[in-house]
Amino acid sequence: MRAVATSPKQMAVLFLGFASGLPLLLTSGTLQAWLTMEDIDLKTIGLFALVGLPYTLKFLWAPILDRFAVGHFARRRGWMLLTQSLIALGLLGLAISDAQTQIWQIAIFALMVAFLSATQDIAIDAWRTDTLDAPERGLGAAVFVMAYRIGMLVAGSAALVMGDHIGWPLTYAIMAALMGVGMVTAWFAPEKDTRELAPKTMREAVVGPMKAFFSRPEAWTLILLVILYKFGDAFAGTLTTAFLIRGAGFTATDVGLINNGAGLIVTIIGGLFGGLWMVKLGLYRALMLFGVLQAITNLGYAWLYEWNSYGLMVAVVSLENFAGGLGTAAFVALLMSLCDKEYSATQYALLSAIAALGRIYLGPTAGFIVEAVDWTIFFILTFLAALPGLWLLWRARHTIHRLDQ
Repeated sequence: MRAVATSPKQMAVLFLGFASGLPLLLTSGTLQAWLTMEDIDLKTIGLFALVGLPYTLKFLWAPILDRFAVGHFARRRGWMLLTQSLIALGLLGLAISDAQTQIWQIAIFALMVAFLSATQDIAIDAWRTDTLDAPERGLGAAVFVMAYRIGMLVAGSAALVMGDHIGWPLTYAIMAALMGVGMVTAWFAPEKDTRELAPKTMREAVVGPMKAFFSRPEAWTLILLVILYKFGDAFAGTLTTAFLIRGAGFTATDVGLINNGAGLIVTIIGGLFGGLWMVKLGLYRALMLFGVLQAITNLGYAWLYEWNSYGLMVAVVSLENFAGGLGTAAFVALLMSLCDKEYSATQYALLSAIAALGRIYLGPTAGFIVEAVDWTIFFILTFLAALPGLWLLWRARHTIHRLDQ
């Protein structure tokens, strides 16, 4: 475990995770704050939500990253360096733009940064999938998620404070400079050279990932597992904040400090602990154990609704976030293990998009369910919603054991 934790690969995962998380809020929440402070009308600000489309559509151009390498680099590092350099230029473009007179220029640079950031994510996910060996995937997933969230905190909380005190142009210029962290890391990062495995044609790059995945006898079971494994956890998470304020009667300050603040820290700790524990447990046992813990800790909110107290709230939120961190580490390791090295960019992008389907299309029903029953029944239902994923996991256990070799 110590050898895995001190691996140069994991250090590269750490800094690349930071570079991956940094641009996201700079084209969404932080940009929205900048435009709001510049008194831009709300209709225009609302339209800027469309800038985030590349993150949901990135699987459409992922085959290009499987098919081609950039320069003389191995397949993934060249794409990381290219996108990171252009992201830095796009952020500098935002820094020199005037929100009052150049709103279209800001929109173009924001869309450019979002597109390049989504492409960087494709390259980093593929690099991580190709480079990490099976025992390293769990910790690699946990380290990446932790660093990604740190990048988001810098681009969100820190950038908002900086923008308020030193101005937005200088803030965005500093954020552009921070992309250098990813560029230096990508230059020196270890990588297994998989250029010989690259598809020979674009047709193969587009069709090959699907053929390779569905050649497995349990392909549809694995697809359903990807959709349902985190569904109970995500289903509960859609209304956790609303429950703590409206259902349990806590203040916004309580929720901000415990759920949003301490909860994030506990999630990161859970992810790191889960990643290390996976070295001993292996993929299947970790997925099963962490999945059971995710489901059981949802019931804590039902208990909190019946036996309301501040101490119990701290315990329930902490345990649920810790279990969520465990489950996320194992789940990301599962996604990596399901990818073929020939098509890891496309397959990972597709699988991560598929994983969001349950949350996107079934999550909005949560409010209607609470209105029809009550909070206690709702959180019991989120526990039950986790069981199909665990059953599918048990059914696919032999396949997952093979993936972990």
